[in-house]
Amino acid sequence: MQTFQTDLLCIGAGLAGERVAIEAAAAGFDVTCLSLVPARRSHSSAAQGGMQAALGNCAMGEGDSPDVHFEDTVKGSDWGCDQEVARLFVDNAPIAMRQLAAWGVPWNRVVPGKSTYFKGGKLFEKEEKKEKEGLITARAFGGTAKWRTCYTSDGTGHTVLYTMDNRAVQLGVAVHDKIEVLSLIHDNENCLGAVARCLKTGELRIYLARVTLIATGGFGRIYRESTNAVINDGGGLIAALDTGVVPLGNMEAVQFHPTGIVPTDILVTEGCRGDGGTLLDKDGHRFMPDYEPDKAELASRDVVSRWMTHHMRQGKGVESPYGEHLWLDIRHLGCEHLATKLREVDEICKNFLGIDPAQSLIPVRPTQHYSMGGVRTNKDGLAYGLKGLFSAGEAACWDMHGFNRLGGNSLAETVVAGMIIGAKVVEYLQHHQVSYPTGLVRDFAARQQDRIKRLIIGSDGRENTFDVRNAMYDALMQGAGIFRNGKDLQTCVETLQSVHERARKLRLRSNGLGANPELALALRLPGMVRLALCVAQGALQRTESRGSHAREDYPERNDRDWLVRTLATWQPGADLPTLNYEPVSEVWSIPPGERGYGGGKIIAAEPKAEKN
Repeated sequence: MQTFQTDLLCIGAGLAGERVAIEAAAAGFDVTCLSLVPARRSHSSAAQGGMQAALGNCAMGEGDSPDVHFEDTVKGSDWGCDQEVARLFVDNAPIAMRQLAAWGVPWNRVVPGKSTYFKGGKLFEKEEKKEKEGLITARAFGGTAKWRTCYTSDGTGHTVLYTMDNRAVQLGVAVHDKIEVLSLIHDNENCLGAVARCLKTGELRIYLARVTLIATGGFGRIYRESTNAVINDGGGLIAALDTGVVPLGNMEAVQFHPTGIVPTDILVTEGCRGDGGTLLDKDGHRFMPDYEPDKAELASRDVVSRWMTHHMRQGKGVESPYGEHLWLDIRHLGCEHLATKLREVDEICKNFLGIDPAQSLIPVRPTQHYSMGGVRTNKDGLAYGLKGLFSAGEAACWDMHGFNRLGGNSLAETVVAGMIIGAKVVEYLQHHQVSYPTGLVRDFAARQQDRIKRLIIGSDGRENTFDVRNAMYDALMQGAGIFRNGKDLQTCVETLQSVHERARKLRLRSNGLGANPELALALRLPGMVRLALCVAQGALQRTESRGSHAREDYPERNDRDWLVRTLATWQPGADLPTLNYEPVSEVWSIPPGERGYGGGKIIAAEPKAEKN
């Protein structure tokens, strides 16, 4: 069994992982990144629309500032975010975007003359100031007062990740790809690294590190219908939860994106609606202005997804062999716009749907997309529960998104949080020393070897791995989707408890040797069901509606009782997570109030002091 030792171990080599790695490597520390796939195939590369930063360069962004961005972010979170973290983010986002430009990201830039934009289905023009020619420009995204989403056509994640990976290579960051982490190594106080498995050979490896970072992205693949890649199965969160001491924050806060294409659920960017696309029902009627007269299609994602689902419930959905859907109309944007600023959407429609979006409507439905929940950290990115463990990006509950994140804020968060947390990791490494008890390390490795052996010989049972996964899918989609209620959530929790018991009794149908996807799933599946139970149990206990968490039996946002963050831990042998709660903010810069879209009654909280 190979053993590797490093200063910083980054579990995940997407934008957040590599950005933290770059900060540490630039300070002279040895850094190793582990990745399920080659770094440039990380799910960050699939992000399309852009990154929010208050630059105020384009005509429709004039007058923008970090203060306006902060207000949008807090309202978007439905007052569920940590306002101190949100302030750190908005203040540093412009710095990060300009730094990326210096590293080589080819941002779309201001072109002199008139800029055109759609509003209310009509075409408008606005004069661009000539002195801003060549500066980074922006497009509209949902829930924002100004245009501030910096972009490179609709391939922003791709260009930024390639640039980031180039920088990591220059600084000597080592990336070990096709490696999956099975568990963290810890003594209940200190994180000492991880036990991992090579997906090519099936052999186990030991990685010892003074600091470990979890940056494995979201856990969307616990849902059947998701825009996430198959690698987004929550591996880093499972490893943290299985320690028994590291809590996961706000796991019930799961975002559904309005425009996953039918039937594949591949995402088409919010940039489509930001650039003027509209949503139509089976009659060709543009319905969103009926529900949201001011924001229309550019209300926040949780609001648009709910209204789409509501509209289909009213009998206005389009019937298809793959279930009901609605239409996204971008025909009026024209061939030139689609071929330049929305070229990935153009290719997705042609390659996966066989349609030309300049001529045909795009079938879309709300689809699981993002996880606001994750490894709970403080503002420095340091995880609760274990010294030497950090987390960043979608895998973390840092918590700038609260119960709904705005489009463009998460992709920006990867590099902004990576920059901030990377600097804190460097400070930590400068003073943090650990020892690696050989007996402890061998014990963690032996546990994983035993798990694999028992799966192969089937000593624990005869359950089919894929059947158990499908049962998890069914339970979540029926009980913990866009709309939730107590009865369905209770059924969901009870069903998932049964599924969890089945997941402990798996037996492989294959031999489990070498590059074996069945074994990889079987090793991960019990943890995936535990994540699903954290989602469902958290949603069942939270008797209010806030952001993406919409309870039909409790439609009010209850600031009096539920202005708190959920913390879920899992004790060995338990069949449910232990839930605790903490205040979302000690001090409010913006006290809880109306979002300005989405409607809904609010039960007020007790007054708190405002920050000066």
